[in-house]
Amino acid sequence: MTEAGYDFRVEPSNVEEVHDETAGLHELTMENAAAKARHAAALFPDHLVIAADTLVAIDGCALTKPADMEDAERMIAKLAGHTHEVCTSVVLRCDTAGLERRFEVVTAVTFKPLNAEERCAYLALINPLDKAGGYAAQEHGDKVISAVEGSWTNVVGLPMERLAAELSLLGVMPKKETGA
Repeated sequence: MTEAGYDFRVEPSNVEEVHDETAGLHELTMENAAAKARHAAALFPDHLVIAADTLVAIDGCALTKPADMEDAERMIAKLAGHTHEVCTSVVLRCDTAGLERRFEVVTAVTFKPLNAEERCAYLALINPLDKAGGYAAQEHGDKVISAVEGSWTNVVGLPMERLAAELSLLGVMPKKETGA
């Protein structure tokens, strides 16, 4: 958001995320993003709230944040040599304006084949415990990622291309030129 020139502030929603393994990836991320948006909008009803939730999925199985380093290594091993989806659902909400807009962005990410030594070396470089799927594309992603099809910003945290378009439709523009 900063790089794109938007004026904003971050307020954690502290919402308990749903982890229903029977729910679909898209349904789950949207449900969590909507819960975060409702919570934040109740606290700041006059503000435009942007809430998001991201999950990684491979073979129809959602990978949340790893419970521990062993779980992170298991996730990276599962992703190695395969293509997975990064799905981010975003909810824009302003209660006093009666506004709610929802969208999702899905990006295909292909991992390099990685042996156990390469996986451990990568995990030693990052903190995988707060990352869906146990990896961070923006932190040494070149060591694990061979290809990205779709929004790179979605993979690193927030799908800025689509978010900027949605904000523009609402008349919300960046405060400064970014040179892009």
